[in-house]
Amino acid sequence: MNLMGKFLLFITMGALNLPVAHAQSDQELVTRCARGDAAACTNLGGKAVELFTKACNGGIAEGCYNLGWMYQMGEGVRQDKSKAFELYTKACNGGNAKGCFNLGAMYEKGKDVRQDKSKAVGLYTKACDGGAALGCSNLGAMYQKGQGVRQDKSKAVELYTKGCNGGDAGGCINLGVMYERGEGVRQDKFKAVELYTKACNGGNALGCSRLGVMYLDGEGVRQDKSKAFELYTKACNGGNANGCSNLGIMYDNGEGVRQDKSKAFELYTKGCNGGDAGGCINLGVMYERGEGVRQDRNRAMELFGKACDLRDEEGCKAYARMKSGTK
Repeated sequence: MNLMGKFLLFITMGALNLPVAHAQSDQELVTRCARGDAAACTNLGGKAVELFTKACNGGIAEGCYNLGWMYQMGEGVRQDKSKAFELYTKACNGGNAKGCFNLGAMYEKGKDVRQDKSKAVGLYTKACDGGAALGCSNLGAMYQKGQGVRQDKSKAVELYTKGCNGGDAGGCINLGVMYERGEGVRQDKFKAVELYTKACNGGNALGCSRLGVMYLDGEGVRQDKSKAFELYTKACNGGNANGCSNLGIMYDNGEGVRQDKSKAFELYTKGCNGGDAGGCINLGVMYERGEGVRQDRNRAMELFGKACDLRDEEGCKAYARMKSGTK
């Protein structure tokens, strides 16, 4: 089977920033809660809400942000995303970059607010200018795709660079993809390897998966299938579905490891269950051919359909082929 791992990327990091410690609190639970420890927030219950409410009402934007996070996540208080939106707005207006970032993510995704990508661009800009690396990376993604702003890949490179330098691994990965493909910047696969390495070493599973692809193909680095195997394993263990699928390919083809169709089946299953279309396609092929599993063409068609639903053209073609009865 062909490697299915080269197509992924260009992610927009919409995950929530977790709150940080409030400067006026020296209680351990409050500090842990403010750092995003859900158990600590639960243990504090109304106490944390009371403290952050007091801070917010006193004009401390960080308190509004922390309180907004608690309302959004339903930690120590009844979940109320409208209230979270209100508090993030107050935090952002008070100069809190993380509040602007979370508000921007809500507008970009249209979660609990009418989707408005132009508004998201403005908020990510404010977050980035305020020192939130994630804001820079998300803003870069908006410029790269031309969402809410005129497409400008050179500007995207600039923003991904800022996000990466600010400590956001997602920015490093997206910047690596730009260098790998030569989009908005002169193609430089060695630079791409450097950026994927930075992300992987920082604990980002997606960075490890991308780096594994480079080692497997010998692009920007000396080819080393054993190293690729190691990186895919790290990516898969870190929760990256594409890493699991790519590791499955290595077991399937006996590249860098002894061939093991049963292990390949297990890894394709994990990749597919994690939302990786390539894993679903490869798993479907195993069912269609009866490799490593009892032949089941209906199951194969179901898996190709899932890959199609995940917006993979090869999955759609395979589904149509089986639906028509052609081989």
